[in-house]
Amino acid sequence: MTLLSSTEAVLYAVLPIIGVIVGAGFGVLFFKLYQSKKLGAAKATANKMVEDAVNEVKEMRKAAAREAKDELDKERSEQEKELREKQANISRAEQRILQREETLDKKEQQLDRKSDDLDKKADELDSQRKALAQKHAETDKLKTELAGAQSKILEEIQHVANMSKDEAKAQLIDAIRDEAKHDAAKMVREIDAEAKEEADKRAQKIVSLAVQRCAVDHSAEITVSTVALPNDDMKGRIIGREGRNIRALETATGCDLIIDDTPEAVVLSCFDPIRREVARIALEKLISDGRIHPGRIEDLVEKAQKEVDAKIKEAGENAMYETGVFGLNPDLARILGRLRFRTSYGQNVLRHSIETSNLAGIMAAELGANVQLCKRAGLLHDIGKALDHEIDGTHVSIGVDVAKKYKESKEVVHCIAAHHNDVEPETVEAIIVQCSDAISGARPGARRESLDNYVKRLEKLEEIASSYDGVEKAFAVQAGREVRIIVKPEVVDDVKAMYMSKEIAKQIEQDMQYPGQIKVNVIRETRAVEYAK
Repeated sequence: MTLLSSTEAVLYAVLPIIGVIVGAGFGVLFFKLYQSKKLGAAKATANKMVEDAVNEVKEMRKAAAREAKDELDKERSEQEKELREKQANISRAEQRILQREETLDKKEQQLDRKSDDLDKKADELDSQRKALAQKHAETDKLKTELAGAQSKILEEIQHVANMSKDEAKAQLIDAIRDEAKHDAAKMVREIDAEAKEEADKRAQKIVSLAVQRCAVDHSAEITVSTVALPNDDMKGRIIGREGRNIRALETATGCDLIIDDTPEAVVLSCFDPIRREVARIALEKLISDGRIHPGRIEDLVEKAQKEVDAKIKEAGENAMYETGVFGLNPDLARILGRLRFRTSYGQNVLRHSIETSNLAGIMAAELGANVQLCKRAGLLHDIGKALDHEIDGTHVSIGVDVAKKYKESKEVVHCIAAHHNDVEPETVEAIIVQCSDAISGARPGARRESLDNYVKRLEKLEEIASSYDGVEKAFAVQAGREVRIIVKPEVVDDVKAMYMSKEIAKQIEQDMQYPGQIKVNVIRETRAVEYAK
């Protein structure tokens, strides 16, 4: 019992050790099995990756092959398209060449026909020349026969007439009397021409007397005004911060301020002279005051406008007193005063109107016409120029409407309408006003033009005259007051020359603008030349 117990005790002591050994063995075995399984999985993964890579390479090769094939197909289609276009171009070129060849063939046939026609015409000319020579010979023969027949007829007439010396003398006297009557008629015509010349001289005397008695001052104005500055620093003050002062001044006056490198000066530019005058006065007041800002600008522009209105009213009243024309509507007198700031070709229109009124009054007194009517119409004849910047239409039509609006008489309205031949003058007074306007505007020194405009006007005159058939030469003379046209006498006869002068004058009136009037002088020279051999 004791022995068994010891054995059991040993057994119990050994069994855990044996269990540990057996467990360790199983653990080692299991670890090897696990490692073997993991290695197999890794090999399988690697094999799969290799297989995937091979498949991907195959797919890439297939995709590259497809892209290469598509690119090759695209390039082949483009080449085929280009080839077709080239073939089409070649076909069109061949078609054009064929058409040209056909055209050349036709032209060659036409040339052949023309050559044949020329040959036929040459033969016809030769035959006509021969026939003409034959006719000349027959004509010479007829002339000889006619000379002999005339001598025989003359002898027979003398024999049949049986006329004495006195009878022949009487017939000669009758013939001389007829010739004397013709000379007398010619003399009457010359006397008539001398009378007309004397009338022209008397008219010139009246005009010269009127001009002599009407000596007025003239001033030339332009479309810009210059304002002097005390120093160049004032330019910056006029411009203002960020240009607010100059913008305010331009907005209030409607004028453009030009500030350039000109020392101590600024320029005001505006097509309306009244607005330009308002801007000039306002700017001078601003410079003298020294306070330049938008609020002050508006106040001074308003004051300048009132000052210019007062000047306009005063100018209209002075014009009335200077010409002795009274009873004008106050509004019409104010419109007349606006002409003080209006120029035409450098001539002040108000001074021109006053001069026209005085000239018309003097000529009316000399000719026994209505003096007051002529002076009134002469003063108002250019009234439309005061409003032609604001109303559409010519200054004549505007002037007629204004005169009718302010209840001027029909005679005055007619003189205004006829002073540029827009309507035909029907009264002596209308003709006097027309002549006075021409004298005041067209006399030397009254008006001025720039050299470029002057040269262009002369060139335009010569161009219009030279455009007609039969004109050999055309010259603009007397500073553009006359155009002399020399025509070919074999092309233009006397009647056509008169018609040509009227047509050229009409075209000049339609196509050109000019002060006064232009004389169109068509010259036709006929020469008879013969040589004594």
